[in-house]
Amino acid sequence: MPRMKKDIKRIAIVRLSALGDIVNSAVTLQFIHEKYPDSKIEWITEEVFAPLLQDHPLITAVHTLNLKELKKSKSFSLLKRTISQLRSLGTFDIIIDIQGLLKSAVVARLVGANTHGFDKNSAREGLSSLFYKTTSHIEYDENIVKRNTFLVSDGLGFKIDDIMLKSKNPVFETVIYPLEKNGKKNIAIVIGASWESKKYPKEKVLQLCNELKENSIILWGSDAEKEDAIWISKNSAYANIAPKLSLIDLVSLISSVDLLIGNDTGPTHMAWAQNIPSVTLFGPTTTRMIYETSINIGIKSSSIVDIYHIDKNDFSIKDIPVYNITREAKELLK
Repeated sequence: MPRMKKDIKRIAIVRLSALGDIVNSAVTLQFIHEKYPDSKIEWITEEVFAPLLQDHPLITAVHTLNLKELKKSKSFSLLKRTISQLRSLGTFDIIIDIQGLLKSAVVARLVGANTHGFDKNSAREGLSSLFYKTTSHIEYDENIVKRNTFLVSDGLGFKIDDIMLKSKNPVFETVIYPLEKNGKKNIAIVIGASWESKKYPKEKVLQLCNELKENSIILWGSDAEKEDAIWISKNSAYANIAPKLSLIDLVSLISSVDLLIGNDTGPTHMAWAQNIPSVTLFGPTTTRMIYETSINIGIKSSSIVDIYHIDKNDFSIKDIPVYNITREAKELLK
């Protein structure tokens, strides 16, 4: 049962990275605000993700760190400044570490003593639990969105259930992105991912665009992905490469399309966050990474995945038939 809480006025959320995990954690904001409308919610994250959160109406302040630079430079003065910055944030009624890693647990504990996180059998890195004052237990193999929402709601003394998640508001406020209007549907296609084995082959993306015969907008995030996007757009009359997008513009574009198709990566998860229909493709990972709904569908390759020991050399995503994707896409576009 959730713990009963009183007088929650100031809450810190620690979720340093990555984009998809931040998106899937930010859904908790609306439910916290509903339960504690007078509380101030502050978020601690890596600098690169701050623009996504800084103007969020339910976040009072965003505090940023540059842990990558700290690790790279091994600068004692930068370490000292980082520790001083965290210790100067003041007193929080609760500091919730949603990430469950040693680094995030240390950050949470440097902020203050009232820390809450996953217990040793629930966290991605069990040793992180040593830094928490209170913990919650939920199986590690549970759906990632349910893990995040359970941890937050359990720590704050209430419950977030499936009914609430299925009727959620869009996670981020945004403006309409100007898209082509020519009588066709606009489909965003995310071709990138953090691992090569998560990526659907560009040749099959090309085939997908040609079979859908709609306006396919190819999203990219690196130079290599841009080259693939250019190749796809040059070889399909139905594909266009998206411009270089800021995080804010990315949310705006995704919130404006009719459908998103993509690999298991941050921009793909944004579609679910914004209540946009989506098809997510999985090879070395599983549909555990998304919250499936009637409009947010996962397609998994035939490989067997051990989530405790992910095989980054599992390239089975390439075996997902294009027909399976087009079939789901056409149903969602109806």
